[in-house]
Amino acid sequence: MTEDRPLHAHRDRADSFGSVAAAYDRYRPRYPDDVVDEIAALARGGRVLDVGCGTGLLADPLARRGLAVLGVEPDHEMAEVARGRGLDVEEATAETWDPSGRTFSVVTFANSWHWVDAEATLPMIRDILAPRGHLVLFWHATVPSGPTKERIDAVYAASEMQELVGPSATPSISDQLRTAGWDLVDHTTSSDRRVTAEEWLDTAFTFSNHIVLEPDAAERLRSDLTAAIGPDGLTVTAHTYWIDAWPT
Repeated sequence: MTEDRPLHAHRDRADSFGSVAAAYDRYRPRYPDDVVDEIAALARGGRVLDVGCGTGLLADPLARRGLAVLGVEPDHEMAEVARGRGLDVEEATAETWDPSGRTFSVVTFANSWHWVDAEATLPMIRDILAPRGHLVLFWHATVPSGPTKERIDAVYAASEMQELVGPSATPSISDQLRTAGWDLVDHTTSSDRRVTAEEWLDTAFTFSNHIVLEPDAAERLRSDLTAAIGPDGLTVTAHTYWIDAWPT
């Protein structure tokens, strides 16, 4: 980031995902089955609210486990992809959504917490959680390793963006939740895999800092990254970070 503003204040980025909804749905990482099973168990058969549900990448596997899942998503194109999966989605931001007296056993934010105003949203979540309810926050990060990472970092450093997709600052978010009166447990799962340059770039260009680049800058960045990665692809570590929190 080059400005001293929280990410949710960058509305050009927050509102950019509809333009790549199909690519987002195709290339973004899925959530590990064992993690989804844990979230389903937290719900104890109750209702789940998935805020910033996007194309339904978390809501869908939860619904397939027999849970009643409601998505909230501000972007119409993203919501339409989720509805195509048979999901119930209401179009709103976390700050403007009307609970209308409904309560939920689990509220999830899957790669979306950084797009909301936490101070405005946490009191609402506390109000709508059923007794023994849980707030669950997720992030993904797919991080290159070895010499290829050094070449990729050099391309980003020379670009107009100067920002590489990486893990979110979960420690600061954990501190934020504790300060607001929540207990929590942090979780991380990781795995290594080989990917092609095209696979890595197709995923990277569904992130907002890539989406909002001017076409010429985006084309130049993709070309430079393709050259940096080379024809043999690269090894990446796929991280899933999640925080399980409950009000005290």
